Amino acid sequence: MSGRKQKEHGRRVDCLKPNSSQYSSDSFATAARQSGLAMTAVILKTFAMSNDDPITILEKLYAAVVADVLDTIGCPNQILSADVHALTPANRVCGRVFTARAVEVDKVPPEPYKLEMEAIDTMVAGDVLVVDAGHNRRSAFWGELLSTACQAKGVRGAVMTTCARDLWKLNEMAFPVFGIGVTPADSKGRIDVVEIGQPITIDGVETRNGDYLIGDVDGVVIIPADKLEETLHHSLEKVSGENTVRDELAAGVPVSEVFRKHGIL
Repeated sequence: MSGRKQKEHGRRVDCLKPNSSQYSSDSFATAARQSGLAMTAVILKTFAMSNDDPITILEKLYAAVVADVLDTIGCPNQILSADVHALTPANRVCGRVFTARAVEVDKVPPEPYKLEMEAIDTMVAGDVLVVDAGHNRRSAFWGELLSTACQAKGVRGAVMTTCARDLWKLNEMAFPVFGIGVTPADSKGRIDVVEIGQPITIDGVETRNGDYLIGDVDGVVIIPADKLEETLHHSLEKVSGENTVRDELAAGVPVSEVFRKHGIL
């Protein structure tokens, strides 16, 4: 049942097909030239050097700019709800999605934690565990021992629609945990993983193994695998543009003039 052994199911349909040239790469480049924000040699070098390592690029970005780009390229429904937020001081996460689905139970299953442990043992460096738990607040799905196991093998974080515990220790670790709350209650007999490595839907956002995500203090954004390269490319462009806009605003240029000139706010 491991996600590494599953074949891809049908293609997602949550990204809209652009019907205008405003979504083309040429139009992005044109807009950049018109605003005086054509990509710099630094951005080009960064993208070229990191072309085989999307995580290196994601580490230079932030959730809001990625969300803006996904909006623009026709994927406006890629943001998890505001309930999902960083529970730890390590509040930045990015990496490759590895999915799990957990459900509420009313008794201890015959093999508690079985698929939860299988997910952790199956994941590889660069993965982020993403758990659809139906916004369950009854118990803590995650704690410091699971974070320790993941951190040791290069897993980059956990994002889940349920709770964590052991914050006394998680707060000392450089391992990001995103969830919806904290509670001391153990998950055994309260919530259990029933599926790993299969497509899940959280807050209307579909994701599957091989997608990517980025999360920070603003929230979590899912990047479909088939939109990854385009998203990273335009996100780097937008960061460059925002840096220029920020400099002009700091210099006292009226915000309306800056927006009229660059179209960025």
